[in-house]
Amino acid sequence: MSSDNDTYPASNLTWRILNHANQNNYAVGAYNCYNNDGIMAVIRAAERKRSPAIIQLFPWTMHFQGPEFIRYVVRAAHAASVPIAVHLDHCIKPEDVEIALSLPFDSIMVDASTLDEETNIRYCKEIVDRARALNISIEAEMGRIEGGEDGLPTVDLDAVMTRPADAETFVRRTGVHFLAPSFGNIHGGYPAGGAEKAWDLERLSAIGKLASGTTPLALHGTHPVSDELFQRAITYGVRKINLNRTVRDDYTDFVAEKAGSLELTVLKVQAVEIYAKSIERMMDVLGSSERY
Repeated sequence: MSSDNDTYPASNLTWRILNHANQNNYAVGAYNCYNNDGIMAVIRAAERKRSPAIIQLFPWTMHFQGPEFIRYVVRAAHAASVPIAVHLDHCIKPEDVEIALSLPFDSIMVDASTLDEETNIRYCKEIVDRARALNISIEAEMGRIEGGEDGLPTVDLDAVMTRPADAETFVRRTGVHFLAPSFGNIHGGYPAGGAEKAWDLERLSAIGKLASGTTPLALHGTHPVSDELFQRAITYGVRKINLNRTVRDDYTDFVAEKAGSLELTVLKVQAVEIYAKSIERMMDVLGSSERY
C-alpha cells in the first residue's frame, strides 16, 4: 500500500484542485479571508456553484486568531461537498514558515522573492523537501511583485520581473508546485492606465508556455482587474487567481453602512450572503462553476 508521501503531490488537495483546472483550462479563485464571515461565504458560494475553491489566509491570521482558528477553517473547508483547500499566502518570515508547517494547511506560499535569485531557489527547495513529508504543496514567487498589501514590503516600479527563460529552471531546481510570476502585476492598486497598461502579457504568455504545462501559474495583484483581462490571463496558463477586494468590497461596504442599524445576527446573515454572491459571480468569470 502506498502512503500519501509516495503519491505526493497528487494526494495534496490544492494540487488536485489546480491540476484539474490546468487539465481543463479554467482558473480557481483563491479567496483571501480575514474572519469567519469570509470562510462561510466561500464555502456557501462553492457549494451552490459546484465549484472548487481555495480559502486563502495571511500570516496575520495565524498570529491574531491563532492556531485553533486555522484548524477550524481547515475542518470547515474539508467538510464541504466540493473540493476546498486552505492556503497560506505570502509567508515571508522564516519563523512564520515554521508555524505554518506545524498547522494543517494544504499549501503555503513561501515568499523569498526579496532575496537574490540563488538564495530564493535554495530556500524554496529546502521548504519543499520538508513540506513533502507533511503533504503540503508549495507556491513560490519568481521575480518581485510590486506594491504593498497586508504587511508585504513595497518596492518601486522598476522591480525585477520574471524572466521567462528562467521560469522552468526555477521550478525544476526548487520543486515548487505553483509559480507566481511577476509581469507587471501589482499588489494594492494600479496606477493610471490600470492593469491593462501595467501587465506585460507577452511575458506572461512566454512564462506560461515554459512553465504551465505541469506547473499552474498563480496570479497576484488582482484589484482592479476586468473580467476580460482575467479570462485572457487564463488562456496563458493562470490557474490560481488571488481575490481579495474584488469579492470583499460589497461586503465591507454593507457592514459599514448597516452596522449601526441592524442587530448583529441579522447583519451577519445578510453580510455573508452579499459576500457569497460576489464570490459566485467570480466563479462564473473564472470558469470554475459546475466543475464538481
